[in-house]
Amino acid sequence: MNDIKFIRNENPKPKPKDEELQFGTVFTDHMFVMDYSVERGWHDPRIVPYGPVRFEPSIMVFHYGQAIFEGLKAYRNIKGEVVTFRPMDNFSRLNRSAERLCIPQVDEELLWEGLKMLLEIERDWVPEAEGTALYIRPFIIATDPYLGVRPSNTYKLFIILSPVGAYYAEGFKPVKIYVTDKYVRAARGGLGYTKAAANYAASLYAAEEAKKKGYTQVLWLDACQHRYVEEVGTMNIFFKINGAVVTPSLEGGSILPGITRDSVITLARSMGYKVEERLISIEEVFEAHDKGKLEEVFGTGTAAVISPVGELNWNDRIIRINDGRMGEFSKLMYDKLTGIQYGREEDKFGWVKKIC
Repeated sequence: MNDIKFIRNENPKPKPKDEELQFGTVFTDHMFVMDYSVERGWHDPRIVPYGPVRFEPSIMVFHYGQAIFEGLKAYRNIKGEVVTFRPMDNFSRLNRSAERLCIPQVDEELLWEGLKMLLEIERDWVPEAEGTALYIRPFIIATDPYLGVRPSNTYKLFIILSPVGAYYAEGFKPVKIYVTDKYVRAARGGLGYTKAAANYAASLYAAEEAKKKGYTQVLWLDACQHRYVEEVGTMNIFFKINGAVVTPSLEGGSILPGITRDSVITLARSMGYKVEERLISIEEVFEAHDKGKLEEVFGTGTAAVISPVGELNWNDRIIRINDGRMGEFSKLMYDKLTGIQYGREEDKFGWVKKIC
């Protein structure tokens, strides 16, 4: 079961230069694949050449949306070693998503062994320039060729890799966020806490409307009262109000439990900052701004790590945060986290796992 086969790609691609890297457009020479059936469970783990895969048009993922994914990165640290950041937390979250979507649980240790082997094979694809990384995308899809609403009996798991450039190629630029109280991404009891493909499909229409208005992303409010802040389309959200760091709590199950979010909370508390995980209404955010107490707003996620927010628009009322500049706390968290990831800072929490 745990013997991972390897079929080498005999036609490797030229590797892009670090300065030419974008996000999610180039993929490495190999991928990890594994299959599931009711009779055999998860089986046939293998690393094969990256390339097209063949499916019947009737497979269930195309019709009923049983699809989940994860996102993490491998880095080349200051010693030239290839390392990852909290990969086992990503695999645990993948299994929580799988449970919610009736997808069979995956052996997390086997996933880790498969990822390590894949990264060892593709180590030359890990870029070296500051801020670059190798993005890792595990995902699972339902593959039964069947039209009928039920959980699939067969699945396929992939891990693909993509070298990515620095998210802030020209330095930090605070983003503009549009607050929507018209559309809903997720509700209590739904899929919000999972990395299900459906969550991202549900976010696209409002995001496109926001872009037409000149905004980068959407800030979602709760589904019932359209009052309480939840998260941004691709990030968790934080507010620094009168010295306290505030972020929406995860209790309702409608917010993704971000690993970068958890890392910021852990780091901030270890450094003596007051961190509050609680309900926070959009009215409270704007009132804090009116009283001069809203010091910073920023998002957290794998892609950007920390993304400062310079402007919020809610019902055509626009506020600017910290004069549209990145705040001191946001910068501190970015420096600390990337410092740990690239080996410039001590890893006191055991977050970094060396590959080779």
